[in-house]
Order: sequence, then C-alpha cells, then structure tokens
Amino acid sequence: MIELDGEHLTLEAFAEIVLHRTPAALSDEAIRRMNHSRVMVERLIEKNRIVYGITTGFGKMCDTVIAPEQSELLQLNLIRSHACGVGEPLPEEAVRGMMLLRANALAKGYSGVRPDVVECLIDWLNLGLHPVIPAQGSLGASGDLAPLAHMILPLLGYGEVWVNGKREPAEAVWRAQGRSPLRLAAKEGLALINGTQMMTSLLALGLLRAKQLILAADIIGAMTMEALRGIPHAFHPLLHEVRGQIGQITTAANLRALLTDSARVTQPGEIRVQDAYSLRCMPQVHGASKDVYHYVEGVVSRELNAATDNPLLFPETGEAISGGNFHGQPLALAADFLAIAMAELANISERRTERLVNPQLSGLPPFLTNQSGLHSGYMILQYVAASLVSENKGLCHPASVDSIPSSANQEDHVSMGATAARKLHQILDNVTHVLAVEYVCAGQALEFAKQQLGKGTQAAYRLLRQHIPPLVDDREGHRDIETAARLIRDGRLAEEVGKTVTILL
Repeated sequence: MIELDGEHLTLEAFAEIVLHRTPAALSDEAIRRMNHSRVMVERLIEKNRIVYGITTGFGKMCDTVIAPEQSELLQLNLIRSHACGVGEPLPEEAVRGMMLLRANALAKGYSGVRPDVVECLIDWLNLGLHPVIPAQGSLGASGDLAPLAHMILPLLGYGEVWVNGKREPAEAVWRAQGRSPLRLAAKEGLALINGTQMMTSLLALGLLRAKQLILAADIIGAMTMEALRGIPHAFHPLLHEVRGQIGQITTAANLRALLTDSARVTQPGEIRVQDAYSLRCMPQVHGASKDVYHYVEGVVSRELNAATDNPLLFPETGEAISGGNFHGQPLALAADFLAIAMAELANISERRTERLVNPQLSGLPPFLTNQSGLHSGYMILQYVAASLVSENKGLCHPASVDSIPSSANQEDHVSMGATAARKLHQILDNVTHVLAVEYVCAGQALEFAKQQLGKGTQAAYRLLRQHIPPLVDDREGHRDIETAARLIRDGRLAEEVGKTVTILL
C-alpha cells in the first residue's frame, strides 16, 4: 500500500501504482487538510463571496453569479459539457496515471474537495476500473479539461468504463457494486478537471520508457563499436572531463565498462586513425540525451506533487487565489525537449546500422550475409530504420510553440502540452524499433569474427542469441525486429547487462 499525501509521490511510486498495481490510499494528514479546505468552501458560499468556479460560471462566464442552490447542478453540467474528447481511447496505463495524479493533487488540500470524492477515485484505481478517455481534445490550459472530464464522468454514473478489457456503461458498473454514483458539491467538478494530469501521466510514462532506451543505446552502440573494430580511445576519461558535460562523462564511462576485455576493438592507427562520428561521438550525443532526461525528470517529479487547479484555497490565511497553475507550459516544453533528445538517439543509431550493413564502410559481407545476391540479408532493416528516423523529424516539430485562443478569447494562450506528450510516445515507439534494428544487425555482424567480446557486450550478445538465431538464410525481418524491441522495451537488455557491468543513467 502506498499512501498519497500530495507531497511525496515519486516516479518510482508512480510506476508501482500505475504499472504494477500496488494499491494506493489517502494518508490521514491528507484527509485532515482536505476537510480543512472543504470547510473554507462552505464558508465562502455562506458569505456569498464571489469566487471563481464556486459561486460563478467558468471560463468567459466567470462574471456570471450562480445561486448556492444550483451549485450541484453547476458541477454536473461542467463535467458533462466538458466530456467532449475525440479519437482513440488512451492506453490503460495513461488513464491509471491520470487517476493517481489527480487524487494526489487533491490530497494536498488546496482544492476544497471532500475526501470521499477522492477516495472513490482511488477505489476505482485499486479495483482496476478505468474510464474510457478519448486521447484528443486537450489544449493544455486550462489544464487537460476534456480528458479529465471523461475520467470523472463515470464516477457520476455516466460515460463508459473498461472492465476486464470490455467497455461497459458506468451505470452498470455502479449497479454491480451495489452503490450509488457520486454527487458533486460546490467547487468539486472544477477541481477534478482543472489540472495537468493527462500530460503529466503521459510524460511520466515517457520517462520510464526513455530510461530503457537511453541505457540500451549505450549497450547496442558498444556492440556496433566491436563489430566495426572501433577505437575506444575516444572514450578516454581525460577527454570528457575537460569538457565537463555530465551526460557525456557518464556515457564514456558506460562505454568503457561495456567494452572491458574486448579483443575486437582497436587502437588509433591500427586500422584507421579515428572513427566516424556515429562511433566516436557516442558520448557527446548519447550524453546530451541523458542530460535532457534528467532535466525532464526534475520537471515531472515536481509536477507529480503539484496543485494545478483554479482557484486554490489557503485556509491558513483565508485566501482563495485565482491564477494559472493549470497551464501546462513547463510540461509542454519538457515533452518536446525529451522527444527531440530521444529522436537523436535514433538518428545516430541508424547511421551506425548503415555502417554495419554497407560493405564499403564495414569490411563485412554485404548486408551481413555470406550469400549476398541470392540473399538480401539485413539490407531492408536499414530501410526501416531510415523510414522511422525520417518520420521522427516531422513528429519532433514542437507542439509547445503553438497556441490558439479559446473560451471567447478569455483563455488566449495555451500550452498544447497534451499534444506534445502524445507525440512523444509515437517517437519513443520509433526509437525503440530503430535501436532494435541496430541490435539485430550488430549481433549478426559479430558472427563474422569470434574474438572475445567485452564484459557488457558479451551479455547483450548472449541475450540476443537466446531469442534470435544468427541469420543464415533470408527470413521475415519484422520478427527479429519485434523480438529485439521487446528485449529493449521490457528492460531485459539493461537488466541482463547490469548483472555484469555497471551502466549509469
């Protein structure tokens, strides 16, 4: 059981709850703070105070005063009207992340929501009941309104829910539980949908995926270094320390560790004086992506515990403050930045694959087959990688540079953070497959020389051969790519190599 208090949710705990189904619960302190802020909401209503979203309409209608007896209908209308997303449903893990993060944000106690409402959301999360949430429709300010409205709609008895892989009407789920749907009180509807939880969930999941890809890029790049008889003198610690870039220093250390005891690598001048950039500059390129990863990790770690609705209530001072914490700009920029950094891992990987399959560059049999001409070998795998890196170039156009006014120009600058986060996952899919292509080709290239491999690369090669045999006769390449991609995506590659050498992020 992991307790939520709005202050201490980590990326690791996020993964435990979202991916591994560890149950969550509100802490006693969170419940106390939530009750305290709820009392403040009731007092504001009693005093007929004009406070946005509590006694007024929303967006451009913020100057329309709502009578207290209409508060419940106001909140219900808000959820129903805002549940207008389109497109394919979000993946289950993204929905789980949204549910967790919204509960944790409300647990901070600045939103005026009753604990019972948040406990209901957590109950559904623990039971594996996941609202059907269309992926498209968020501008990223005022938060992820449409997706979050779809998340809350089933708690009110409307919309649809995923139950054991099937879409079921929410009212049927409530009947099966023998319970009545929630009824929202003043402020609660707005507090439940006014936030950054879709983009944060997707970005957090993207970070978890990116970690495996960054580690895999170092491992697979080291295999290619051996296959092409590269010169690891370029990874000398003195060279990298005088530049001082942290990710670069880390990558060079990883490559040295992976290639320890290798008889395949060479010294400067033994075959050539220096390698092409795609080999020689791995520390600089992979390292820059590591630095971006850590920047984005900081942004996400803060947002996991952020209060992002509007207005926020501060019972200690009696202030209700309207502002813009729902604006997703920090996340939009971070998602775009991470997308670019990850695409670069694929760009340099594809260039290494080209060197592996091109006999004019490799000194190896054409396309890594001894029967070239009759057989095509791994020729077209490089085509696939080239296609994916080119697709990434279009996807990497930053969503965060765009904005479009909404709500009658009241909300006249938006972040497009949800779009940036969704695009990130498309790019991560492509990067996974590009690295898988290099993994397969590097493993095949190592078949043509039997010198001792490095400590880390030997483990990576052995894992590959446990799942993919060497290429002798032509076969369907997509199976090899998908198998290698699973080893990368599931973290098995980094885990297996990590048993032999230490590789750092």
